[in-house]
Amino acid sequence: MLSDPTGPASLLAVLELLRGYFTAPTFTAFSPLVTGLIAQTGRCTVTGMLGGAELTRVWSHDRAHVFFSRTRWSPDLLGACLSHLIVRRLLPESTVLTVAADDTLFERRGKKVFGAARQHDGAAKGPKPVGRGTLFVVIGIVVQLPCRARPVCLPSA
Repeated sequence: MLSDPTGPASLLAVLELLRGYFTAPTFTAFSPLVTGLIAQTGRCTVTGMLGGAELTRVWSHDRAHVFFSRTRWSPDLLGACLSHLIVRRLLPESTVLTVAADDTLFERRGKKVFGAARQHDGAAKGPKPVGRGTLFVVIGIVVQLPCRARPVCLPSA
């Protein structure tokens, strides 16, 4: 296990560009969680991130969960920053941008779930494309990476 989590220099350089969107303590939690998200082989959960970063027995799970529930950072600002990074670093200057949007229903039950309602679910099977849950809209930029044969969509906001 790593007592001081590190990652590839290229990933750390990208993460360093995002430092201004976090407080110092929040950034020290963010970096290992991103590294763990990329390195994990199981489910994309907070526990999976800790396992991927080899922090399962080093960090308290609460530390990771608090990052998502109580720390001060803006996912919207982070998404805007990532969009700028994608456009400035991965695309040639004359490239026409292709933006993709996806609305995904995250099925949730219970009276106290914020934003949960009966909503259209484009991925629903059966005659009724309706489900109960929270609707998330994800925006991504479609790019052609030199290491891939076909374009990929990089989520940006």
